[in-house]
Amino acid sequence: MLKRIAYAAAVAVSFAAPAFAGGAEGLARLEVLDGGMTSRGTYLGALHLSLAEGWKTYWRAPGDAGIPPQFDWSGSRNVAGVAITWPTPHVFEQSGIRTIGYSGELVLPVEITPARAGQPVALRGRMDFGVCKDVCVPAELDFDHALDAGAGRNPAIAAALAQRPYSAREGGVRSATCHLRPTRDGMQVEAHIAMPSAGGEEVAVIETGNPALWASETETARQGGTLVARSEIVSGTGGAFALDRGEIRITVLGARHAVDIRGCTPG
Repeated sequence: MLKRIAYAAAVAVSFAAPAFAGGAEGLARLEVLDGGMTSRGTYLGALHLSLAEGWKTYWRAPGDAGIPPQFDWSGSRNVAGVAITWPTPHVFEQSGIRTIGYSGELVLPVEITPARAGQPVALRGRMDFGVCKDVCVPAELDFDHALDAGAGRNPAIAAALAQRPYSAREGGVRSATCHLRPTRDGMQVEAHIAMPSAGGEEVAVIETGNPALWASETETARQGGTLVARSEIVSGTGGAFALDRGEIRITVLGARHAVDIRGCTPG
C-alpha cells in the first residue's frame, strides 16, 4: 500500500508540473464521429480520442494511479441523455502499479436521446482526462458537433461496440456472490464468481456505483470454476457508509474477452 501511495504521489507531481509546454497540446486530438439514427429514434455517435505515439489514457476505473475521464455535456442542444459504451480496456503494469486504459486511441461510443424527437441535436462540451507515458499530463479538450441524422454506419463505432465486454449471460456467469467484512478503514468486498475462464491471467475490477467511495486494487485468484476477487472500499470523506450489493459492478478482464457483471447477491 505504501508503494502505491508513493507512486500516486509521483503521478500527482508530474500532473502539477507537466513536461510539455502547453500541457497536453500536441499529445491528443478529439473529434466527434457520426453513426446516424438507431431504430429506437436515438442518435449513435462516438468521441474519438487520438493520442501521440506511445501515450495512453484511462478507463472509467483506471486503477490506483490512473485518472478517470470526466465529461461535461452541458452545452449540448436538444439532448435528454447520453449513454456511454466502454470498449474493453487493457491492463498496464508500471513500477509495480496496475493501471487500466487505452493506448494510441480511444473510440468511445455514445447513444444520444433527443429531448425533442425529430429536431436537430448537437453535442457540445468538454472532456477532461489524463495522458501518460513517462510522465502524466492533464488534458482538457472541447467538442462542438451537430449530429448528422442521415449518416450511415460508421466502421470505427461498430468496431468499438464489438469490443465491449460480454454480459454476465454471454460470459457464462452462473452466480456472483459478495461477502462484506468491516475493516479498520472501511469494508472489504470478497466476490465469488462462478464462471469459465476469460483466458490467461484474469484481472477483476470492482466498482461500487458510488463516486464518493474508493476501491483498492483488486486481488484476483481462480479456484477451479470460481474466480475470487477482493477489494477494500473506503469513503473519500473517511466516514461510515453503506454498500449496496445491487450497485456493485465487477468487470473481469481476460486474455480472450472481458465480462461485465452487474450486481451480486449476499454470500
